[in-house]
Amino acid sequence: MPPPPQTTAGGSTFDKMKMGAFMGSCVGLTIGFIFGTFSVMRAGPGPRGLVATLSQYMLSSAATFGFFMSIGSVIRTESQYAYTLPPNSTNGKISHPLMMAWKKSEERRKMEKL
Repeated sequence: MPPPPQTTAGGSTFDKMKMGAFMGSCVGLTIGFIFGTFSVMRAGPGPRGLVATLSQYMLSSAATFGFFMSIGSVIRTESQYAYTLPPNSTNGKISHPLMMAWKKSEERRKMEKL
């Protein structure tokens, strides 16, 4: 069975935010289960009972991890040409390293359109 085709796009920013929230929620559920179980074993379930105490730990941890992981994945999402500079050469010569990088990215963009 051949592997599925690979894409270079990676999805939209919203897709990446959803994936980060899902991954963070899964990690948060696991961490909440571990810490909640430890807390229940150490101090007892309390007046609300075992299931309510454990689910509170798990849901609050999942919400926190999911929220911060979704923000982190949006921050990490970068466009290929996010840091290009506008042309700013008056005499036609490009000597600044950032201007040279801009020129290369413009040439690459023109080649991709062909």
